[in-house]
Amino acid sequence: MIYGVIGNPIEHSLSPVMHNAAFRHLGMDCAYHAFRVTLEDVADAILGAKALGFGGLNVTIPLKEGALEIVNADPLVKEIGAVNTIDFKNGINGYNTDGIGAKRALEEHDINVKGKRVLLMGAGGAARAIAFQLAHDGAGLIIANRTASRAVKLAQDVRRVGDAIGTDMDDLATLVKKVDILINTTSVGMHPDMDKTLVTADMMRPGMVVFDIVYNPIETRLLKEGRRAGALAIDGVNMLVQQGAESFKIWTGQEAPVKVMEDAVRCALKR
Repeated sequence: MIYGVIGNPIEHSLSPVMHNAAFRHLGMDCAYHAFRVTLEDVADAILGAKALGFGGLNVTIPLKEGALEIVNADPLVKEIGAVNTIDFKNGINGYNTDGIGAKRALEEHDINVKGKRVLLMGAGGAARAIAFQLAHDGAGLIIANRTASRAVKLAQDVRRVGDAIGTDMDDLATLVKKVDILINTTSVGMHPDMDKTLVTADMMRPGMVVFDIVYNPIETRLLKEGRRAGALAIDGVNMLVQQGAESFKIWTGQEAPVKVMEDAVRCALKR
């Protein structure tokens, strides 16, 4: 059985490393490949994969929103407005595992978000999925984005399932002081701009949680600043693997070998 990830660019994706490690470990006759697909061709790519007998697809930037028009999606996925997993068993069914991935990454570190205040930096596709998931689970969200109107709109949407407000990034120092958990969903600090961060150690406090969904580099400057401040730092590999594990389960019906997948990703990043 063939599986794959579609996006543009796609060369950087570690999903093939992660999923092929899982298939090998479980002795499954499956292979996972990366395919560069433009936004104009997303419908043809999905329908073509279905016609060719693929087991499923992951969908990444910039195709997550466009794919929504092709799939049968549950109400939460429609609310999020983005698809990152497609299963072909009974039609063309769309899911979004980003929010579940973030939730489980936090749970791996014994963090229950219910009743916690969360500052979510960014208002893009991943931020939408995470915001809906955490608000649904009882967190109170402050969504901060450089373009304040996007944060305000996202917060308005999220209030259908929970507590959220939107604002700009003009006074992050004040916002950070109000929360228990800080989550970066922006690309700030991603390779090759690894010296950049939106929040520094002097803005944080001991005992808070700092979670960066960027996974290249594994140790972003934000996480380094968090550790300097005595915060609990969670890297982006955790979310990458957990959202991938949920996709794996949707496709195969089997529990994913999470440790095998994580080791494969961390080894690839070190290379």
